[in-house]
Amino acid sequence: MLPEYSFCKKVFEENELVLTEEVYEKLDIYADFLVETNKVMNLTAITEPEEILVKHFADSISITKYVDFADGIKAIDVGTGAGFPLLPVKIYKPGIKITLLDGLNKRIKFLSELCERISVDAECIHERAELLAKKPEYREKYDVATARAVSAMPELSEYCLPFVKKGGVFCAMKGPSEDISSAANAVKLLGGKISDDIKYEINGEQRRVVIVNKIMPCLPKYPRPSGKIKSKPL
Repeated sequence: MLPEYSFCKKVFEENELVLTEEVYEKLDIYADFLVETNKVMNLTAITEPEEILVKHFADSISITKYVDFADGIKAIDVGTGAGFPLLPVKIYKPGIKITLLDGLNKRIKFLSELCERISVDAECIHERAELLAKKPEYREKYDVATARAVSAMPELSEYCLPFVKKGGVFCAMKGPSEDISSAANAVKLLGGKISDDIKYEINGEQRRVVIVNKIMPCLPKYPRPSGKIKSKPL
């Protein structure tokens, strides 16, 4: 499904990433199953091999340049969809422990089967983020929370920061034009502090990662019900 290994390796190197044959083989299976499943389920608008390589895989894995995914850390992908960005990161950094969270069960079934096909150990959970974050076994238990979502930063922070332990980070992949300063109040109320707003390019296209450090525990009242998160952002 993906272009040949030498081409993919070159694309990764151009973006300051390393691609081994083992990682390539898993990503190739991922791409093939993604496109196959996408015929019967809306997972992605990106289906061309080179675009999957760049816009899904290299883009997702690029966050490893800005967040330390050391062996043994626990990470959660909130609203994971088809697994981006955290599942490609897990393939690239197999020593991490990951949870893939989504509110749509058919996406979780897709991810569970995919993980079996590529022999990747991941916890795949069907639940709403604002409900799971209230459960003691998940609340503030993660070193890293990731999200690649269209939600505005104040909303996204309320869904994600309650999962992050003190000293951990929330890594948000955002559009290049969003005004991140509008999230300053929300992030502060949720125990965080924006530490980096990094703009970079993947094959000439603008990309952005916002890094939020968790400096204090989150108040028990957060996250609020999804209706309030959307209608009255912090």
